Amino acid sequence: MKLDTVIAVRSNKTVHRDGDRCIKLFNSEFSKADVLNEALNQARIEETGLPIPKILEVTTFEGRWAIVSEFIEGKTLAQLMEENPEKKQEYIELLVDIQMRVHEKTCPLLNKLKDKMNRKISATGFDATTRYELHTRLEGMPKHTKVCHGDFNPSNIIITADGTPYILDWSHATQGNASADVARTYLLFCLNGDEDGAKHYLDVFCKKSDTAKQYVQKWMPIVAASQSVKGNEKEREFLASWVDVVDYE
Repeated sequence: MKLDTVIAVRSNKTVHRDGDRCIKLFNSEFSKADVLNEALNQARIEETGLPIPKILEVTTFEGRWAIVSEFIEGKTLAQLMEENPEKKQEYIELLVDIQMRVHEKTCPLLNKLKDKMNRKISATGFDATTRYELHTRLEGMPKHTKVCHGDFNPSNIIITADGTPYILDWSHATQGNASADVARTYLLFCLNGDEDGAKHYLDVFCKKSDTAKQYVQKWMPIVAASQSVKGNEKEREFLASWVDVVDYE
């Protein structure tokens, strides 16, 4: 295993290229269960036929867990947006088209979105009244079984030279309501400081999928709360503000 070429560095993992293989090497303290769950998610998504890098092996290297998958040559949608700002709206439309393809799929063995969100809301620092309202709102939302990526943003889409899109990073994948996944993508645009992109993304998604914008917006506080248990302090404050402004019914 050659780890000379570093593709990306994150707080808890480093991604390397070794020829036609991509090696995601996790920090030594990273949970074994989380690594194996991510690999299992990716293997299950492979079976849906969606365009994703195939898992090659799960292994260890110097006491650290690693997921080895196909290396996909290309540029991320985030890179393309930065390099071609005049095409940003076109790229957002492509992002929506790819996300709608994901939501067309089902994968019955994935974890359930509502179960995961309920656990996360319980783990937040919000007071008992707010947590109760969030749990109640979540339980009242329609139950679906669509594949939800959980971290769907332009940096997780690679476009190859021939224009084929590949979807990366399935560690947060669940089955559930697609509008929760859309709310998450909207908030990711906002967290990245791109409120105009967030607005355009939501407009395009709702128009293409014939989804009421108000329906997606009802998911915003739930998704923001469930995401606020991780990330840095600035991100947590931003997400908490989405929960605070909610006018509970």
